[in-house]
Amino acid sequence: MSHTEPDWGFRFMALGYRFRDMRQPRRLFLEEAGVTHGLTVLDYGCGPGGYAVPAAEMVGREGKVYALDVNPTALRMTTEKAGKAKLLNITAILSDCETGLAADSVDVALLYDIYHDLSDPLAVLTELHRILKPGGLLSSHDHHLKGDLLREAIESSGLFRLTDKGALTSSFTPEKTEK
Repeated sequence: MSHTEPDWGFRFMALGYRFRDMRQPRRLFLEEAGVTHGLTVLDYGCGPGGYAVPAAEMVGREGKVYALDVNPTALRMTTEKAGKAKLLNITAILSDCETGLAADSVDVALLYDIYHDLSDPLAVLTELHRILKPGGLLSSHDHHLKGDLLREAIESSGLFRLTDKGALTSSFTPEKTEK
């Protein structure tokens, strides 16, 4: 990710997200991405937890959600929301790229409303490719990139191919090479 918002700026943005989420619940994006019970999910650029917290509810106790962000305030807000909801299956990761997760360990990686802000998109896509299981899914959406710009950017990496274009998200599968 490229930069950290000032704390006041981030908190103001998070307030706007609360209104956004009332109009269009984030759960709808997660359902379209196939987030279900027992999965391991990474919310890359989790912000204040708008996707991570509902994802943790959806995957249940047998599942796991990793919430990654470059902003410590974002992670604090996410873990506070998770605590209020009594969710114990969210782990916060403070990073601007590397996840620290094992290769082939994640079922679904969420890349929502952050691609436009990445300082090194190829490094991030490479990391997501590394951690996704064969048959795993990269779910993306970025309202800052119109038309097919996001799809073209992700596919041009050579790491992912589009497998589904839903009403809210685009789904990509990793192009894994045989070892």
